[in-house]
Amino acid sequence: MGIRVSVPPKGIYHAYPTLVAVVTAKLGDRMNVMSAAWHTALSFEPFLYGVAIAPSRFTHHMIEESGEFTINFLSFQDAHYITLFGRTSGRDIDKFKVYRVEIREPVKVQAPVLAVAYAAYECKVVQAVTTGDHTFFVGEVLAAHEREDGFDEKGLPILKVLDPALYLGRNRYLSIREAVPIKMDLEEARKKIESR
Repeated sequence: MGIRVSVPPKGIYHAYPTLVAVVTAKLGDRMNVMSAAWHTALSFEPFLYGVAIAPSRFTHHMIEESGEFTINFLSFQDAHYITLFGRTSGRDIDKFKVYRVEIREPVKVQAPVLAVAYAAYECKVVQAVTTGDHTFFVGEVLAAHEREDGFDEKGLPILKVLDPALYLGRNRYLSIREAVPIKMDLEEARKKIESR
């Protein structure tokens, strides 16, 4: 197997597939929703979650001004929303009306929670960091919503129920409904190395 080295690096898809965060924001009476592939959990205590958004995005201004947002996770069957939310601008259309998006009322912030989301976080911005051509908004998670039948007693996702939409890049998605999760504890991992 050969390895190709690019200097400077080409593309950003080496870390994919990934979940897409569907981000909502509300400023005054105006709401918007966008898709963001660059996001991550940052801390257990306090529970922090971050998302990278380009300043040119309409949602960026709304989060900057309102100081809050929600992060929503969608199933593979709802991947069409991820594409629509990511490829159109809230400057031009009201995505909630045009795409007939149903919402649930948030409990701690003003930004809406998507009714189709199997999990969602209501976040208050605690830090905004310029990272190259994006702003990384760090949000303290004030409330979490989750589908009751979608997570086991340990809080792990039940993949056959949720079937999270994995994003491969360039509007391609992957279903993992038939995936077989494996548990790899430390001893099993060591045995794999020793058997090489």
